[in-house]
Amino acid sequence: MAASTVRMLFRLGISAFVFLVFMLHTSRLWPSTLLTTIENVTYDSRVRLTMPGTVDPRVVIIDIDDKSLAAEGQFPWPRDKLAKLVTTLFDTYKIRVIGFDMTFPEPDRTSAGPLLQRLAEGPLADLPGYAERVTPLAEQLDNDRIFADALRGRPVVAGYAFLPGIPQPIDASVPLPGPALFDRSTASQYAVDFFRPATVVANLPALREATSYAGFFDIPSLDDDGIARDVPLVQLYGGQVFPSLAFEVLRVAAGYPGAQLEFEPAEARLGLNLERVRFGDHVIPVDQQVALMVPYRGRERSFPYIPATDVLQQKADPGALAGAIAFLGTSAAGLKDLRATPVGAGYPGVEVHANIVSGVLDGRVKQRAPYYGGMEAVILLVLAVLLAWLFPKFSPLYVLSIALGLIAAGVATAFYAWSSANIVMPMGVPIVFTLVVFLAQLLYGYFVEARRSRDISRRFGEYVPPEIVEEMAANPGAVSMEGKSKEMTVLFSDVRGFTTISEQFKDKPQELSELMNQFLTPLTKVIQKHRGTIDKYMGDAIMAFWGAPLDDPKHAENALVAALELPKAIRALDAEFAKRGWPSLKIGVGLSTGNMRVGNMGSEFRRAYTVMGDPVNLGARIEGLTKEYGVAVICSEFTRNAGPADWSYRELDQVKVVGKDQPVSIYEPMGSKDQLDPQLRQDLARHRGALKLYRSQHWEQAEAEFFSLSRGAHKHRVYELMLERIAHYRKNPPGPKWDGVWTFTTK
Repeated sequence: MAASTVRMLFRLGISAFVFLVFMLHTSRLWPSTLLTTIENVTYDSRVRLTMPGTVDPRVVIIDIDDKSLAAEGQFPWPRDKLAKLVTTLFDTYKIRVIGFDMTFPEPDRTSAGPLLQRLAEGPLADLPGYAERVTPLAEQLDNDRIFADALRGRPVVAGYAFLPGIPQPIDASVPLPGPALFDRSTASQYAVDFFRPATVVANLPALREATSYAGFFDIPSLDDDGIARDVPLVQLYGGQVFPSLAFEVLRVAAGYPGAQLEFEPAEARLGLNLERVRFGDHVIPVDQQVALMVPYRGRERSFPYIPATDVLQQKADPGALAGAIAFLGTSAAGLKDLRATPVGAGYPGVEVHANIVSGVLDGRVKQRAPYYGGMEAVILLVLAVLLAWLFPKFSPLYVLSIALGLIAAGVATAFYAWSSANIVMPMGVPIVFTLVVFLAQLLYGYFVEARRSRDISRRFGEYVPPEIVEEMAANPGAVSMEGKSKEMTVLFSDVRGFTTISEQFKDKPQELSELMNQFLTPLTKVIQKHRGTIDKYMGDAIMAFWGAPLDDPKHAENALVAALELPKAIRALDAEFAKRGWPSLKIGVGLSTGNMRVGNMGSEFRRAYTVMGDPVNLGARIEGLTKEYGVAVICSEFTRNAGPADWSYRELDQVKVVGKDQPVSIYEPMGSKDQLDPQLRQDLARHRGALKLYRSQHWEQAEAEFFSLSRGAHKHRVYELMLERIAHYRKNPPGPKWDGVWTFTTK
């Protein structure tokens, strides 16, 4: 399996692990408090950043505030006063409907009627005619009855409170808190996870009977942090479904239409398929527990507050109340019903109900759709795969910029869905997931892949070109220190007469070191420029090879190009050397190509990454022949055959070097044919012909041709050498079996 594939699989494995951990939260198998908190924070930020922030005059709060208590007396007020308040609101100010954010479970203790009744049954029972006269009077002075009469026939929604706990069997003899939205028969058709309270704090029977409308004002759906983000529209109690105060107020204001739960598909009456609640012309998006996300309009007092005493004394602005939907609540110190909400920690509870009414009327209710969890899972999966794919291909900084861009795009998409479609998309969890996956991938890259890269850089940085080190670091699996055989090209370079040169510096060893650094550095740059690997420095000599540690299909070509540049790099030093009084240097370069062993070799005490084999030994011998043939660069026939096809070469000889029984042809590489001087090309052709004459022992013709070439414009040491050999063979004929090979007996 390719190393890049293995790396990608590791990256995918990291992303998959983080994905599975997050899926425990998304699937609610193991919800994370931290992730829930972060998601809630992003939800609250969307609420605050997009709420209208205006006052809605359609919904008003009749406020039992400190001013009202100072004017009307301490609370609770006598219920005849509340009766007067209700009567005045409807008869004088013409409100549309009022909802009571309070309940009256006990009789009014300030009522005079019950006191007169007790006197008639007790101390004054013997007083002639008293009992007959006090009974009708007691009924007239019964504040609860007066309050009930004020409610009767008017669009008043009484409030009551369900209490949480383990649901208990309902005693059939105990009256229910108010009219049910769905009876037992209808409720049983829905497999919905309704909120199920344990008991209820209801109004007095007389008050329950006086009005046909009632709703609960408790909020059982507070999140773990105590914040009211969503509120159930209904709760299941005693097998029947009862509406909330805000929902009932809305229905009464709309003419009291019936309500239906709508599912998609319609026949699947499961909580998972529940989409909305419809009544009349209004639809309310809900979740699988029939709860809606409170569409907060703004911070506290987003609705007109009218002191209750101003209504009782008829000092309120009639224009503010006519046709309004009203809630009766309290803001007086000690009476406040405060809630923690996304828009405030101490938010009036009555305004939560007002916000629901206002938001439904405006169509601003958001929905966390049933497929919310699936949407979150898909987003996380896409992010996981994308980041795993990006990391092996780009730098961490580049991936970070992409990750931040993905986060920004996700935030923008979530806000767009929120504002344009009233859909709540996941925001906090994808942000955290992106950062966690990025960090996990970064740490893996640093501690695992970067460690490999650092190891590779440490091992090869001094010997391999930087770009190859980068390639190796990017694909560590392609690098092996283990020994293996492969076709490669090796180069040896040596300074001519360096022993003599070094004697000039016997009293200046530091200057000799400087000289060596001065010429070894540019030679090394040339080799590495053409993707060569420095094997070792041997005094004034350099050994390098091509084709490892990374494969190089053009190893011979790259080595040839580098070899021709090395003498030019030495010549570029002449001026500087002359200034310092140093001698001009000349080098010889030998190239050999073949199958050789490369890898980490040595003893248990010291090992080195190097090459071994017959082609390596041949390369060293060929380098030594450059002095004999008077050329700077010589390559073997194997290098010539593996090199570029459009190059010209001067064949120098067929030789047997020390340690080799097989002859080998050696060549002087000349470079691209197109760049050769025309006269030189003719000389090369004549030289090839002269060699054929020489090897066929046609001494006179060969001598004449070599002599002519030696007198031409492109003189060469090989012409003189061949003339010397012809003279030798004339005196010492090689015999008819001579193959034209010259055997060297010294290195």
